[in-house]
Amino acid sequence: MKNYLLSLFNDTSAALPYLNEIDILFDVPKQDSHGDLSTNAAMMLTKKLHKNPRQIAEEIISNLKTDDSVIYKIEIAGPGFINFFFTPAFIAQIIKNIFAEDKDFGKSKLFEGKKANVEFVSANPTGPLTVGHGRNAVVGDTVANLLEWVGYEVDREYYFNNAGRQMRVLGDSVKQRYLQLLGQDVEFPADYYQGEYIKEIAQQLLDEHGNKLVDEPVEGLFKQRAESIIFNDIKESLARLSIKHKIFFNENSLYEDGKIDELLKLFKQKELSYEKDGAVWMKFLELGSEQDKVIVKSSGEPTYRLPDIAYHREKLERGYDLLVDLFGSDHISTYPDVLAGVKALGFDPEKIKVLIHQFVTILDQGEVVKMSTRKANFITLDQLVDEAGADVVRYFFNMRNINTHMNFDLSLAKKQSDENPVFYLQYAHARICSILKMIEKEELKSSTENLHLLTCDEEQQLLRKIHLFKAEVLYSAQNFETHRICFYLEELAASFHKFYTFCRILGTEKPLAEARVALASATKIVLRNGLSILGVTAPERM
Repeated sequence: MKNYLLSLFNDTSAALPYLNEIDILFDVPKQDSHGDLSTNAAMMLTKKLHKNPRQIAEEIISNLKTDDSVIYKIEIAGPGFINFFFTPAFIAQIIKNIFAEDKDFGKSKLFEGKKANVEFVSANPTGPLTVGHGRNAVVGDTVANLLEWVGYEVDREYYFNNAGRQMRVLGDSVKQRYLQLLGQDVEFPADYYQGEYIKEIAQQLLDEHGNKLVDEPVEGLFKQRAESIIFNDIKESLARLSIKHKIFFNENSLYEDGKIDELLKLFKQKELSYEKDGAVWMKFLELGSEQDKVIVKSSGEPTYRLPDIAYHREKLERGYDLLVDLFGSDHISTYPDVLAGVKALGFDPEKIKVLIHQFVTILDQGEVVKMSTRKANFITLDQLVDEAGADVVRYFFNMRNINTHMNFDLSLAKKQSDENPVFYLQYAHARICSILKMIEKEELKSSTENLHLLTCDEEQQLLRKIHLFKAEVLYSAQNFETHRICFYLEELAASFHKFYTFCRILGTEKPLAEARVALASATKIVLRNGLSILGVTAPERM
């Protein structure tokens, strides 16, 4: 419906060139009496044209070349909204499109030929993924799915650092546990990694090498084995959620390949950096920030800004049209410096979209589960998947706007009832599958020959909801909002249940019954496609 109206307005823009000067948007009115779609285009043009919006609306309507078989009424409402009413027969024709496109229904080619890079998770290999990493992982993968649905070729990337203090501490944590297993009286520092996984790695080394590693350096076998095991565990945890990265980029390679030294020289040549108190400072004040900041400490160690700028430069040089970074809220004050640095190098910062997600709280029986990373009593992502299942974990992490703090309710996640939105949606899909099998036994089939018979309110409401799927996918992709797909699917499922309650299939005349079977089949396809974007399965039986 939206595409049809856009084409109408595009055709009219020759007669009314001012339509080219605004972004024309169509919304679904809250009240059915206000039509199927509405636009405020006339109101947006009031100041520009110095006319009453209702007068502009009349001018637009008089120039629209509509087809009576598609739109049966257009009216002006309130201060100047233009409301469109589509014929039931036209609305029902969407079923033919759904059957023709099947698994591709909802996809578009708007960004075909463009490449995107989505960088997410990016946890250093110092321990298992936690629930916080889980939100990042699921949303990042779903954003990548959405971008693929609108035509992008997408690379999923994982950025990590296996050098520096964190990794030295990891290696030393393993060594200290190894020495303890040998019976040595070793004081384990409070800020070292406390988890059982450290003891397990130390035990493995003891089993393989006995006491031969007493003099082994911390950054030798201790660090190497810990990194290898932990990274493998991280990949396996992600695989349980059907997440697979194409690229693993090591921050250390920026140093080894000379990218950091090259960047420092470039900043100096451009007079964007200077030395002060033994440190190298970046002229961020000139670049629009509140103050200059250190990019290399007096100790010679870079701050995060330098490798991050180098990393984004490297990604942009690979030829991506869009870079998406997904970070936790602790990065909210730091990424603007990176974007400023990228812009100073002559790259377009508009190509980089930074998504910030808020933290996750785990609730069980209404009580907050207290967690401490230092004490290693956090809930791992694997434990969450064990408790709730991969489908629920993916859906729950997607169903809230990432800008809001999330309460992950374990009790709700484990419920097999309509209270659990994942169960509700999967049950809707399984119910349709069951209905279609039952229909086969009654010698009925899905038919698109008599779609014009789908005229009752419940049928039309369900059809209108189906019409919006492609637009919803496109909007969600362009705005990186995975939660909108969840909202849409829940409304679609509710609309289907209402349709099936009030619109009988068995016992009605065959032409109408088979048109209703077609509507049920189309709904099944849309539900399945929407769930696939979220990475959630669509079972045929429950």
